[in-house]
Amino acid sequence: MTVDEGRVFAQYEQQEFVSKDGYEVSIASDHWRLNKDQTINFSLPSWVAGDIARSFRQVLAFYGQTLSAIYTSATYARLKKYFEHSKDFVLFSPESFISYRDMLTKKDEYHLSPIRAFIRTWINLGYAGIPSETLAMMEKWRIKGNEKGYAVQSMCPEDGPFTDIEMGGIVSEVVECYASGRLKLRDTCYAMTLAMTGRRPVQLVSLKIKDLFSVGGRYFINFPRAKQKHGEWRSKFKKFEIVEDLWVLLQSQAKAVKLSFEERLGWEVGGDLVAELPLFHTFHQFDTTQSLKSQLEGDFLHARVLEVNETMRSVKGVVGVISERTGAVPNMNAYRFRYTLGTNLAREGRGEYIIAEALDHTDIQSAGIYVRNIPDIVKRIDKAVALQVAPIAQAFLGLIVKDETKARRGEDRSSRVCSAGGNVGTCGSYGFCGALAPIACYTCSHFQPWLDGPHELVLDDLLRERDSVRDTTGDLKIASVNDRLILAVSNVVTRCNAMKSELANV
Repeated sequence: MTVDEGRVFAQYEQQEFVSKDGYEVSIASDHWRLNKDQTINFSLPSWVAGDIARSFRQVLAFYGQTLSAIYTSATYARLKKYFEHSKDFVLFSPESFISYRDMLTKKDEYHLSPIRAFIRTWINLGYAGIPSETLAMMEKWRIKGNEKGYAVQSMCPEDGPFTDIEMGGIVSEVVECYASGRLKLRDTCYAMTLAMTGRRPVQLVSLKIKDLFSVGGRYFINFPRAKQKHGEWRSKFKKFEIVEDLWVLLQSQAKAVKLSFEERLGWEVGGDLVAELPLFHTFHQFDTTQSLKSQLEGDFLHARVLEVNETMRSVKGVVGVISERTGAVPNMNAYRFRYTLGTNLAREGRGEYIIAEALDHTDIQSAGIYVRNIPDIVKRIDKAVALQVAPIAQAFLGLIVKDETKARRGEDRSSRVCSAGGNVGTCGSYGFCGALAPIACYTCSHFQPWLDGPHELVLDDLLRERDSVRDTTGDLKIASVNDRLILAVSNVVTRCNAMKSELANV
């Protein structure tokens, strides 16, 4: 480094900075906490030392000050991989990047784009260590962007959108597990909000109670925007209309949060402070000796993104919905719900701008994957297919009984479930139910079908109705709204026939 370069370095060098989310960071430290979710733990190779290491930290500190925490962390991770590969080269030399690019697969070549942007910033800030010919060479490169939409366009059963049957089963079972006490309120709120809004986990944990509001009998969530490289925490919002059931659930969560703070503080939280409480909170950094108002100004008391991801893995195990495509419990994460929302909108004929708006994208670049070459996984289900797939999907949750006398509440004539072809079973629930019988009964855990009930007539009626709707509307998606119910009835028919065969053999 020349004397002049040294002067430039000294002019810009700083000892600490405040991250974009308000966290104070010492540049010399090997532990940078940028916000509640993102931490950089420096573990660079030994050959990254001296002026290069100092300059790297200074430029990364500039990123931490001006860009989002997640983007800064991702940039650090990509530069670290470059450093690890370049042991036998002069760091940041053209030769090192030619070798690194040759090592990357076509799928990962896009990693070079943020590295190139980092080098531009490095040079523009005046730090030493980057040969001028390196950037000149990289500016001439045409770097392919990140491959987008594979999971969506391939309809991957592990990572892609859910089918209507899978989605219906997940929502139904989450509600059932919450009602039976197998899922906690907070976990249910995470699952249902992701499923019904397609939002990112970071948007959920950034919510405050005041972000829930209603206007004229309609219900909304004012979601903070996410994945904005230059955006500050809770600086931009987009409202999303929700159904009343989700609104009621989230209002219960808001009340639980208020009560939790009051129990911790020992006094009633009132006025404007209630509105500022996080909808999903944590007490890890809560200090009862400090002002509650000042602590609510940052993200300190908001749950971490990691909690949402871990919760969904837990919900998957509790709910246990079986995919009709794989015969196994499907992965449940926020991205799959986002993919499902975008895919369903595309099937309804919505354009890229509407899909981008619904998914809270800044542009239509990613929305295009939903409207290009989307395979239609909604197939025509006939009787043979339904009877074959039904045992895999396990949509029927009740218990088949030999006759009415063997059923729970069998002595109560009002518990009978009727169909056009006659009585099909008994409802074992003692609570009020406003669901339409027998349509809703076959997917209910309280339903007890009778062995000799006219279940096949119910199945035939459902299949005829499905075909009629398809022929009338020309829309297979609308016609498929009862597909999970069809599989549930088919499962009952199959199991009843098997039971009758066993009894006949006995």
